[in-house]
Amino acid sequence: MCEDNSGFGAAPAGSVGEAMSMVLTGLRRLADADMSDVPMSVRADCLRQLEQAKSVQTVAQASILLAFDRDRGYEEDGQGSSRTWLTWQTGVTRQDASVSIGWMRRLREHPLIAEALKSGEISASLARWMCQQSDRVPRDRRQEADQVLLDGAAAGLSLADLAGLIEEILARLAEPDSDGDDGFDDRAVWLARSMGAGRLTGDLTPQCAEALQAVLDALGKKMGPEDDRTLAQRHHDALAEACRRLVASGCLPDRAGQPTQIQLHLSLDELLRRLDEPPASAAEPPGRPVSPVPGWPMAAPGDECDAAFVPIVTGCLDPDLLDKLIDQHGVSLDQHGVSLDQHRVSLDQHGLRDLIVANAGALFSGPRGLASWLRRRELCGVAGSISLPLDTGSSTDNIPAHLRRAVILRDRYCAAPGCDQPPAACQVHHIRPRKLGGLTKLSNLLLLCAFHHLIVIHRWGWSISLNADGTTIMRNPDGTKVFHSHSPPTVAA
Repeated sequence: MCEDNSGFGAAPAGSVGEAMSMVLTGLRRLADADMSDVPMSVRADCLRQLEQAKSVQTVAQASILLAFDRDRGYEEDGQGSSRTWLTWQTGVTRQDASVSIGWMRRLREHPLIAEALKSGEISASLARWMCQQSDRVPRDRRQEADQVLLDGAAAGLSLADLAGLIEEILARLAEPDSDGDDGFDDRAVWLARSMGAGRLTGDLTPQCAEALQAVLDALGKKMGPEDDRTLAQRHHDALAEACRRLVASGCLPDRAGQPTQIQLHLSLDELLRRLDEPPASAAEPPGRPVSPVPGWPMAAPGDECDAAFVPIVTGCLDPDLLDKLIDQHGVSLDQHGVSLDQHRVSLDQHGLRDLIVANAGALFSGPRGLASWLRRRELCGVAGSISLPLDTGSSTDNIPAHLRRAVILRDRYCAAPGCDQPPAACQVHHIRPRKLGGLTKLSNLLLLCAFHHLIVIHRWGWSISLNADGTTIMRNPDGTKVFHSHSPPTVAA
C-alpha cells in the first residue's frame, strides 16, 4: 500500500490509458484496504501522499483540459464549451465544472506554481491562494511574485507571513496613480446557487470590506459558554442575521409592489412530521426538510415556530390517471381531441362530470416534488404542464400580536442566560413545544435571539424553562451543562 515511500513501485505506464488505469487501480486498492492493522505511521504517510496525489491530479486535469479546450474537443459531443461538456459528460455540477475551468486558466498563467503542484511541494488549496494573491501584482511581475511565495512556503513560512510578503511586494511596486483609478470598477460579488445552497465570493472595495467586517464583528461574537461555533460558522450566522434584520427593518425597496420579505417553503407532510416527532437531541439531529419544489428555499428547524403561515394548495395533472378514466369509460380521442367512437361513451354528461369531480384530488395530485420537476423538464403537452395553484389561504401569525407585545414587555431582551440581544433581534419561542401539547399563551412563550432559538434550541436540542419570577434556566440535552439567568441564592449566615 503506502509502505514504499520512494514511488508507486510499478513500471512506468506505456500510454495515457495505461496511466489512468494504474491510477484508478491504486486508488481502488486503497479504498478497499483494511487500515485497522496498519501502523499509525503508515496511515499518516498515506494521508501525506494522497494530498500530494491531489496536487498532481490538479495539474494533470488542468493540462488535459487545456489541450481539450484549445482543440474544441467539446464540439464532438455537441456542446458549446468545455464547461457544459464537463457538466454533461462527467456528471459534475456547473459550479465544479467552473472550478476545473478556473484551474486550467490559473495554472496556465502561473507555470511556476503548476510545477510546484506537480512535484507535490504545495497543496492545491495553497496553490489557489498563491495564484489569487499573485494576480494582484502587475502581470509582468507575477512570475517573480510566484517565486517569492514558493520560496517562502519552502522555508516554512505561515500563511500570515506569506500574506505579509505579497503586501510588501505590492507596496514596493506601487506607483503614483496617474489615471485616478482606485479599483472601484473592479468591485464585484458573485452568489452561486445550487439546489438551494450557495457560495458567496467577491472583490470588495475597502469601504465595503470595512462595513462588512464591522457587521461580522458585531453579530458574530460568541454568545456565551454554550456557543462552540467556529469563527467561520459565526460569520455565516452573522451574515444571515444581518440580512434578516435588514429585511425586517422595512428599509428595502419593494419588489413588484410588495414589501421585500423572506419566504421559506414547508410542505404539509414535513410540517405534520415535525409536529408528530419528539424533540430533537444532539445525538439525533432533526431530519432534513423536504422542499415542495427543487430549488425553493426550505424552512429549517425552528423556522415554523414563530412565523406567519400562508397555506397554498398546488396540484399537478396526473396524465396516467386521466388516460385511465377515459379508457375505463369508453372515450376514444384522436390527436386533435375529436371523439373517434361516439357510441363507446358509457356515461352521460352528468355521470362523467361526477366521475371527474370524485377523482379530482387524485387527478391533480400528480407526481410530487422532484418527479414533477423532471416531468415538466422532459415532457411536453399536457404531461409537461406546470403545477397548478388550486387554493391560497390568508396569512396567519403563529403568535398573535397582543401576545407578542406582552412577551416583549416582560422579557425586554433575549431570555437565554447571559444574552442581551434586543427584541428587534429576537423571535418568540414556545417553551413547551406545540407537538407536546404546548399552548400559545404568555406563560409558555419566551423571547429568544436567532442564535439561541434556531441553533441552540432547535438545532442542538437544548431546553429552556421559565421560572415564576421571570428568570430562566437552560440545559443541554444530556444535562451536563446548566446555565441560570440569575445568581445562586446567598448562603445563610
